[in-house]
Amino acid sequence: MIHTAKRLTGKDPVERALTLSIAASSLAKGVLFGVSALFFTTVIGLSPATVGVGLTIAGAAGMATAFGAGYLADRLGAHRVLVVSTVTQGAALATYCSAASAAAFTLIACAAVGAQGAQRTAQATLAVRARLRVVTNVFVGLGSAAATGALASGTATAYVIAMVTASVLVLASAVPLRGLPSPPETIALPGAAPAGRDDRARSPLRDFRYLGIAALYGIMSIQFGLLTVGMPLWVTLHTHAPATTVALLLVVNTVLVAACQMPAARLVTDVRAAGRTVIVSSVFLVLACVLYAAAGPLSAVLAVVVLILAMLAGSAAEVLSEVGAWSLAFDLADSRNAGAYQGISQTGFAAGVMLAPAVVTGTCLARLR
Repeated sequence: MIHTAKRLTGKDPVERALTLSIAASSLAKGVLFGVSALFFTTVIGLSPATVGVGLTIAGAAGMATAFGAGYLADRLGAHRVLVVSTVTQGAALATYCSAASAAAFTLIACAAVGAQGAQRTAQATLAVRARLRVVTNVFVGLGSAAATGALASGTATAYVIAMVTASVLVLASAVPLRGLPSPPETIALPGAAPAGRDDRARSPLRDFRYLGIAALYGIMSIQFGLLTVGMPLWVTLHTHAPATTVALLLVVNTVLVAACQMPAARLVTDVRAAGRTVIVSSVFLVLACVLYAAAGPLSAVLAVVVLILAMLAGSAAEVLSEVGAWSLAFDLADSRNAGAYQGISQTGFAAGVMLAPAVVTGTCLARLR
């Protein structure tokens, strides 16, 4: 049993702390995926369009913190940035329960999404491995399954309990991070010559190829808004499928992503392969959107079947786009300025997160109300 636990958490102290932390925070993420959009519309009483605007504004905060966290990670240590951002996010999630207006919701969302942007950059700077992504998706799946109870109940009390639970889990995920070791300091030896121009770290802001890839990553990242905002609202408001289908689809997604993550990572052997993988993922994403739309007028049983097919295509898009994007983000980055480069990459992701709610709620969902 102890040997199995060590295999799951890893031998390296950084990987062990990150694995335990990611497991707890991913449980919270799974719960949020299932209930957050419905909490905002049912408990707070916001319209889908208002939720989209508020989360879009919060996404701008996430862009800023993702970018700034990269430079802070290089100077203060990624582990410190990760602890602070995790605690901030947990506190913000709990505060959602006190939101009584669109303005309050937007301010809280800025804190929550902003903290998440800094958190992702810090995690990426410390370590991103396919195995940690598997841990993420397994526990997101468990959290999504746990959200089924709240979805089946459909009451404001159940949604509030789910949100508070997510907050507690995120705060708990900060506990293992206390064990992260401080990064080794670089000590200048007496009499050592200053580094030459060729030894200076490259700035990601002058690396136009990397900036372009980050922008494309942002466009592909809109798919996560489709999963967490668009899909729950589409299923519950515009199909005949039962509300519990949302949790079912999220579990299907996380199981598939967890099972396919490492095999898919082996397909990406170089930068060219990574680029091809991202292109293929976009085809699957278009197919998923078409299938979601097709489920609208169908009976409950047929709608569930088509929605599952849509989730299969969406999961394939997620796996392929992520493994391709990770490879490009790390293989093309300057290791001497890792935090800043990952900050740019995560800024692209945050841009997609910012645009996704407005794109999803302001297009098909707005037209069908």
